[in-house]
Amino acid sequence: DDLEARLTAAVADREVGLLVYNAAFAPLGGFFEQSLDDKLKTVAVNCRGPLILGDRLGRPMVARRRGGMIFMGSLAGLQGSPRIATYAASKAFALVLGESLWGELRESGVDVLTCVAGATRTPSFVASGAADARGPVMDPEQVAEEALAALGALPSLIPGLANKLASFMLSRLPRRARVRLMQLAFNQGSATSRPD
Repeated sequence: DDLEARLTAAVADREVGLLVYNAAFAPLGGFFEQSLDDKLKTVAVNCRGPLILGDRLGRPMVARRRGGMIFMGSLAGLQGSPRIATYAASKAFALVLGESLWGELRESGVDVLTCVAGATRTPSFVASGAADARGPVMDPEQVAEEALAALGALPSLIPGLANKLASFMLSRLPRRARVRLMQLAFNQGSATSRPD
């Protein structure tokens, strides 16, 4: 596999102490508006990538009995999210993977966290035009600071008070209502906006 070969070559003589998997592919549009290739790319980047890196970089950490892994999730992965169905599903995968590894590796000396971020002012977020959308947008530095502070203490973290409150309020609703709210939010948002 090309990714595995490149990774093996890149870290052959290095001790990697912290993995932060922050790559994401997030095409916006209805499920059947998106090509199958785009949906498969979403799964490759958002699911297959963290599996490969988590396996290849995590094994030496466990052997050394020290290290850390942070997987980036998304608020979109906490419920069905129309117009970003594959992306949302892939971020649900990241959440469950990270929380599972947190539980599995707790006694190994390896800390694992899934950072369930909301809108974050990344270059791709700004380029998409979503930066003008309503709602809280965090700076990447804020997200990173909160994630690093929580690593070793929590299985997952929602950074930012507004994101925590939004998640708390949504979690009190039936899933049907949550999915409907996500649908309304994307219908009102920019046609070019992408989640982060």
